[in-house]
Amino acid sequence: MSGVDYSPLVLSLKVAVISTSIVFVLGVFFAHQFARRDFFGKSIIESFFMMPLVLPPTVVGFGLLILFGKKGWIGKWLLEWFDYQIVFTWIAAVIAAVVVSFPLMYQSAAAAFESLDEKLGNAARTMGASEWRVFWTITFPLAWPGVLAGLVLSFARGLGEFGATLMLAGYIPGRTDTIPMTIYFAVESGQMEKATFWVVIIVALGFSTIMWLNWWSKRNIRRFTNDNRNR
Repeated sequence: MSGVDYSPLVLSLKVAVISTSIVFVLGVFFAHQFARRDFFGKSIIESFFMMPLVLPPTVVGFGLLILFGKKGWIGKWLLEWFDYQIVFTWIAAVIAAVVVSFPLMYQSAAAAFESLDEKLGNAARTMGASEWRVFWTITFPLAWPGVLAGLVLSFARGLGEFGATLMLAGYIPGRTDTIPMTIYFAVESGQMEKATFWVVIIVALGFSTIMWLNWWSKRNIRRFTNDNRNR
């Protein structure tokens, strides 16, 4: 295709990178806090975290509209105090990507933290290490493979988000035209060549992301096995 506008690719990568960064911080924080603690309402909160995985994207998008629309709880406040509207902006696409990808990050990080041997952290604490130091020098490095898996999956999910983005951000060329949105409206308007081009791009990106994760996981499994044999 000649004269291709690559703004959908730039915007999609921008949305995916920012949303993944946000999800990484939130997912690791909540997963670490919840991993080894039992309290009343924990199952309810975790079920709420995982809801975007089982709800239709349009339902998630509708819920976001209730929050961030002009008359929404948060959107109305932002409009009145800052004269800013989130709906139909690229930030709306980021919010949608954060919501739908957060469960993947949380689930992977929680599984990684729960599988750790707590004796290692306790040993460091008895030697005077602070909780902050225990987390960054022991807990996080040991949980990193699981956290990385969640990070990669969250990136791929944010890159391909469509339903909730359509509800909250809409389709405005040059502003909210992510790759999935561009594909959908290209097909709607009969521009099959354009749609095919972007389908190939996003499939290549998704495939490369997952293939890299599989390669990295297998490499670390082999390294772990070899280290144990050499001991």
